[in-house]
Amino acid sequence: MILELVILNVKAGQEAAFEVALRDARRFIEAIPGFGELEVRRSVETPNRYVLLAKWRAVEDHTIGFRGSPQYQEWRKRLHHFYDPFPTVEHYEEPIT
Repeated sequence: MILELVILNVKAGQEAAFEVALRDARRFIEAIPGFGELEVRRSVETPNRYVLLAKWRAVEDHTIGFRGSPQYQEWRKRLHHFYDPFPTVEHYEEPIT
């Protein structure tokens, strides 16, 4: 599994609306082949900052499968306007043991 890690800086004051939109948008990412799981956590120290952790079978399931899908357009429409600045996405390999 590949781990996608994203720090989401949500515009101050829009946290509640973001969380509602995220709950609605989850169905779009969950429908993609190769998707494993999604976890989003809010920062204690910086309440408008979230970390998104998604697991994918392969990087391409995210970068090509999801981002090239109609579901991504719906995800984008619901969530991207909340971010400032726009987040950087990184993918991580299997854990080192």
